[in-house]
Amino acid sequence: MKTALQKFGKFLSAMVMPNIGAFIAWGFITALFIADGWLPNEQLASIQPYMLTYLLPILIAATGGRMVGKDRGMVMGAIAIMGCIAGVGGTEGQTMLMAAMFMGPFAGWIIKKFDQAMEGHMPAGFEMLINNFSVGIFGMILAIFGYYMIGPLMEIILAVLTAGVNALITRGLLPLVAIFIEPAKVLFLNNAINHGIFTPIGIEQAAETGRSIMYMLEANPGPGLGVLLAYWFFSKDKATRDSAPGAIIIHFLGGIHEIYFPYILMNPIVIIAPIVGNICAITFYSLTGCGLQGPASPGSIFAFVSMAPKDSILLTILGVVIAAGVSFAIAGPIIKLTSSKAKSLDEAQDQMSEMKAQSKGLITDQNIFAAKKIVFACDAGMGSSAMGATKFRNRLKTVRPDIVVTNTSVDNIPADCDIAVVQTVLQDRARECAPNAILVTIKNFLADPALDELFFQLSTGDALVTETEEEAPAQKENEPLFAKDVLIKEGIVLNQKPVSKEEAIEAAGKKLVELGYVTEDYVPAMLEREKIVTTYIGMGLAIPHGTTHGDGTIKKTGIVLFQYPEGVRFGEEKAELVIGIAGKGGEHMEVLSKVCTALDDPEVLKKMKTTEDKDWILDILTK
Repeated sequence: MKTALQKFGKFLSAMVMPNIGAFIAWGFITALFIADGWLPNEQLASIQPYMLTYLLPILIAATGGRMVGKDRGMVMGAIAIMGCIAGVGGTEGQTMLMAAMFMGPFAGWIIKKFDQAMEGHMPAGFEMLINNFSVGIFGMILAIFGYYMIGPLMEIILAVLTAGVNALITRGLLPLVAIFIEPAKVLFLNNAINHGIFTPIGIEQAAETGRSIMYMLEANPGPGLGVLLAYWFFSKDKATRDSAPGAIIIHFLGGIHEIYFPYILMNPIVIIAPIVGNICAITFYSLTGCGLQGPASPGSIFAFVSMAPKDSILLTILGVVIAAGVSFAIAGPIIKLTSSKAKSLDEAQDQMSEMKAQSKGLITDQNIFAAKKIVFACDAGMGSSAMGATKFRNRLKTVRPDIVVTNTSVDNIPADCDIAVVQTVLQDRARECAPNAILVTIKNFLADPALDELFFQLSTGDALVTETEEEAPAQKENEPLFAKDVLIKEGIVLNQKPVSKEEAIEAAGKKLVELGYVTEDYVPAMLEREKIVTTYIGMGLAIPHGTTHGDGTIKKTGIVLFQYPEGVRFGEEKAELVIGIAGKGGEHMEVLSKVCTALDDPEVLKKMKTTEDKDWILDILTK
């Protein structure tokens, strides 16, 4: 049931999200130029009804039609929704956003079925005639169907919903809708509810009073902000705590609410916090008569405040503060209590841990080094996945510029995707859409060990060998992620004369042996590894390391650095820095991460290749 709702929510959201820019344009025109707006202008305000009546429904219907029936479905959807609009009187009737969410996909489905039926039966020379006439005829039929049936039906449904909302407002029960809104958001139904139900009702209210509280019910960023602040202050999990500040910026300033959904899913009882926070905010807005002049989309604090009338900006901000404060006050103790008693976490949290373990297994595929396209996928393909793709692309470009990193919605992962990165809650849908892709599941796109492992494999061609959770010692609070002797001053060798790559690898291996990191058996393993896939990763850097070897070969994690100012030839490239690695567990990842960070700074990289200051290198890579 949960997965079906997520698919339904995703599909509806995918119709809305590509057209958010049009909602923003309409919202700004409304807020600025209507009679009660910031810059009243009767002529410019006249644009608003046409955008609302025609532009927004047509865009949504066309998008929905294209999702099902591609380009022909897009045209069908646009034709079909015009019948619905005309059926309720055009600009004099109610907006047909809900009708667009139905007619668009339905029209796309009709033409898709027709095309499937005609496949292999199209008379030669009649292709263009049949293709054009089929869209025209079916589009006309659907427009007539929309005029007499769907348009009036949606008008009745909207009237019933509006009456229901007015009854809730009259009886003071409107705040209780938060009980349904917050769980629906986690199921990715937020955009469908906001733009499919709340926005049409809000339009009716705003037409009479100049503002509507309906625009504030789902878009308020306060409830999610409180949850993220609570995780930042009270979570005992370092990765979760460290990721929260970034998530706060993306959620509160960027308006991408889906960034906080995984934090709810990690511990579902936390959902109580945003529910109560939103109830309090809606109650406050109801008592003070607040409302927005247009939809706040995306739901950032900037969009939320910009849609507020001039006389209620402070009250609008105060409602956000109330929602965030209440949500934080409730989420904090819950997170603190459950973090200190990890064994008592509910089934959903156990499932998250299991999914994480499965993801580690999936990314050890032997063909992963050959990947050419990585797709980050989220619910709508425009929020957290875009952020995650940008961050990983910037991280990867210095070592694997040949790999394309992009983002999309989870139900539209392209067929040529080699690796799909998705949140655990979306893994079933991703696997259904891209069955041949390697699936990497993560908790969130900001900080996740699975992304570190993926980066390591793409950089080196090897899986990161890690200890099992039973074997790995528990990390203490504020303890460094790697031992102090992973890289020591004696392991830095500068100003070496040019040698062959085999000699350079052997020298690094012998230094690892000399410093007690490995046994002598590790050196042949490093040379063997180089024969399989080069360890040169670009920008004058090579990271030779062993492949198969005995369990006792690596005594402890160690890294050595050899500097060759004139370069060592690795195929057609030269490496001025050769970093030998003996990895036991993931202790060396922090040092390698700092190496990759250094590559982003040309001046640091240039100095590292020529400096004679070992202390400076040690400081750059370990401090």
